[in-house]
Amino acid sequence: MTYSVPGGPQGVFPGQRRLRAGQLTNLACLGIVALTAGVVLFTLLRTPMKDDLAWLIWVARQWLRGDELYVDIVEVNPPLIVWISALPVLLADVLGVTAKQIAIPLFGAAAMLSAWVSARLLQGVGPVFARPVPVFTAIACVLLLMPGVEFGQREHLLVIGMLPHLAILIRGLEGLPVHPAASAGGGLLAGLACGLKPRYLLCVAAVELAGWLHRGFRLRLAPLMALLAAGLYALSILIWYPAFIERAVPLALTLYGGTDSTPLQLLAESWMLLLGLGACVVLGWRTPRGTAASGVMLVLTAFAAAATVAMFLDGKNWFYHRIPALMAVVFALLFWCADVALHRAHSVKLRPALLALAALPLLLFAQDSSARFYGRLVLAVEPDQTVEVRLERLIRREKVRSYVAFSEWIGLGFPVVNNTDVTWASRFDSMWALRGELWKARRDGVAPEEWPIRHWVVQDFMEGCPDLVVVDRRGEAINYPAILSQANPGFAAVWARYRQIATVDGLQVYRRQGEGCGAAAGLG
Repeated sequence: MTYSVPGGPQGVFPGQRRLRAGQLTNLACLGIVALTAGVVLFTLLRTPMKDDLAWLIWVARQWLRGDELYVDIVEVNPPLIVWISALPVLLADVLGVTAKQIAIPLFGAAAMLSAWVSARLLQGVGPVFARPVPVFTAIACVLLLMPGVEFGQREHLLVIGMLPHLAILIRGLEGLPVHPAASAGGGLLAGLACGLKPRYLLCVAAVELAGWLHRGFRLRLAPLMALLAAGLYALSILIWYPAFIERAVPLALTLYGGTDSTPLQLLAESWMLLLGLGACVVLGWRTPRGTAASGVMLVLTAFAAAATVAMFLDGKNWFYHRIPALMAVVFALLFWCADVALHRAHSVKLRPALLALAALPLLLFAQDSSARFYGRLVLAVEPDQTVEVRLERLIRREKVRSYVAFSEWIGLGFPVVNNTDVTWASRFDSMWALRGELWKARRDGVAPEEWPIRHWVVQDFMEGCPDLVVVDRRGEAINYPAILSQANPGFAAVWARYRQIATVDGLQVYRRQGEGCGAAAGLG
């Protein structure tokens, strides 16, 4: 007698096959995340730390040692990023490793945790989010790869902190239950994330407005908690860091414009972002109204649009300022493509044209991100080729105790100072403030009396008396020693004792001859 086995000759039921296929898919997705995280960690740990991050870690260490923020150290960012940077410093001291070896994995872990929480919160919002592991993989890979060398910048951390809030909003728009604790926690985290860059409270307002347009007005707990967190943070600054309001903000408002780009320059450099944002608007408009997909597109597009406005308000042509908007656009386009493939592939009119519209920005973003990341990966294989490492080697060879760089590039100071433990002979991270003073003087015909940057730079130079000085005269860089020599006879006399001893990648390296620098003369 012959017996037939349901599900085929191997005795496997169709449901079991689907279960095994799902398990294999989940394993493959987790493998992709693990591989991505490994490559990112290898690349970032083997290359010099991003200059902004290295500076903030140095600031956090000085703050932990007792220096007063915004008084002993010139910093124009609100204190939250310094508090965050202090965590890897403290952990590194306990574990006996460098702060960089803690900070990069810590930020990576935060990105993956945010991706996982967001994926779980989105589960049930349409077929795209039915299985959390593939969704987690997509979000995590974007968070890990897209920033490139800017990994861990405030804008990157802001997106990491904001994603659960967006997921809670999207979930709530579809009438799915959200635990009050999750709403409160997501809102608080979003408010603190905006504390990194207060302009991005625009994004909280924009996505809330998008929710009202999609489902009508609803008073929600999450945005109220976000505003509460932002308000308490602002109050803490007023109470504990009045110098931020009295010194840092006026300094930034007066001089930071020296590094601004014109609106036309920003438009030209942001064309890929604007193309992607335009695609999101068109695709969202073509998505059937009232569906879960239209809610997702509306929320992500609103966030991207508000983040783009914040970027233009910053006025800086720096890639990392575009990270929040770029990531939101990528998430929206990936979602739209997945939704069409899984749910609405046969109902969308003009489907080939719309898919092309979504695919073009994604391909451009992928090409740009991969090019940025590949360049860093090459340096990770041969880190000794970087300017920072070559300067560090020279500092150790010359047995330098104090050091400064006349450049607007922070990287010549940090992470060089972090890795060599030399004394940085300036209260500024670079010459951005001096450039701002010169810009202000050209624009207004007179330097701002309340911010005598030239005097401060000379004073720090005389007191720090650096053994080694790097002067960046590449391209159209400003000749800062010449400007300071013209403004201050005391500086001119001391600078005459410095002799060039090397050239590193076009940078002029000077060594002081003899001991001492004397006292700073008054400005003429």
